[in-house]
Amino acid sequence: MELEDFKAKVLPFKNKLYRFAKKILNSAEDAEDTVQEILIKLWQKRQQLDEYRNLEAFAMKAAKNHCLDIIKSKYYRNKPVSLEEKEYIIDSKVNPIKNMELSDTLEKVNLILNSLPEIQRIIFTLRDIEGYEYEEICDILDMNLNTIKVTLSRVRKKIRNDLFKIYEYEPNEN
Repeated sequence: MELEDFKAKVLPFKNKLYRFAKKILNSAEDAEDTVQEILIKLWQKRQQLDEYRNLEAFAMKAAKNHCLDIIKSKYYRNKPVSLEEKEYIIDSKVNPIKNMELSDTLEKVNLILNSLPEIQRIIFTLRDIEGYEYEEICDILDMNLNTIKVTLSRVRKKIRNDLFKIYEYEPNEN
């Protein structure tokens, strides 16, 4: 594979790799380093890249493995993940009260996500934040389709139930 082919096939999903790594690592700098590492590895394997059925899934899997290696290091133990407000507050003209409610809810979802096991956070991130198809997630994580679906269902249910409990016990301001 020549440089132009590599650019055409690999660079289009570079930003997805970055967002995925950033969600897992909760650090822009470490996500940039991860993407750089993955791009270097892909360039070094450029002659074999045509053998992969889904190059993007292969790259995402490599990024996931690299991120998990970083998380296993002492530096990353117990470092929380975070959904960022700026990704969800799209229109600044929206009612400020709605923005504050959204911010509060995102903070609570972050707390819930941080209480989950790592694999559940990764599956949730891939499907509900990055929008990957189930089959792509199976390729990235080397997991069974039913396991992915069951895990995702449990994560969504936990988030929903925990949010319900939080809001159920808060005083109403009528």
